[in-house]
Amino acid sequence: PNPSPSYLLRASFLALPSPTPRPMLVVIDLNGTLLFRPSRRQPTKFLARPHAHTFLAYCLETFHVVIWSSARPDNVRNMLAALLPAPEQRARVVAAWGRDKFGLSPEDYNLRTQCYKRLTRLWEDPVVAAAHPAGEPWNQGNTVLIDDSAEKARSEPFNAITIPEFFGDVNEEPEVLPLVHDYLNTLAMQVDISTYIRTKPFRV
Repeated sequence: PNPSPSYLLRASFLALPSPTPRPMLVVIDLNGTLLFRPSRRQPTKFLARPHAHTFLAYCLETFHVVIWSSARPDNVRNMLAALLPAPEQRARVVAAWGRDKFGLSPEDYNLRTQCYKRLTRLWEDPVVAAAHPAGEPWNQGNTVLIDDSAEKARSEPFNAITIPEFFGDVNEEPEVLPLVHDYLNTLAMQVDISTYIRTKPFRV
């Protein structure tokens, strides 16, 4: 799926700073982004990326968080429960989406097919839409996707923070999530996220 002409037009506008932080929808992948699962047969056994717990806690306190993984829904729930053991933390997650939210055919659902995270699916979802504190729509101006795959963000490339895939190296250099933390805080001070990412994409 390629970006729509209207998406590209809006992203082409001049990036402007906001005088105050703006509400932001932060969509976060799990496997390869926040954690590494050595075995798909044991979804609750994983290594967390350095600072994953504090990073996720910060995002929950500061932004509006959706978890979106290509794993099966029960595995998403298990991974999230391990990352966020406190029920009150998990309750702050706007939505936790799994493989059932990609619009895959029954055959593709059971195969290792390429999945695309079309943010329009999120923006049109009633539960996600209701999470905006001012009742305004979520859109390319106020949404960011954190994932280890740029291809998954193909339909909205200027809303993506693409980070190196995590393979379980607990001594990774540089440590990625603190850099993402700082970049998110910069994005929150933009009038339109897509215009900023187009000109100053995240780099490690």
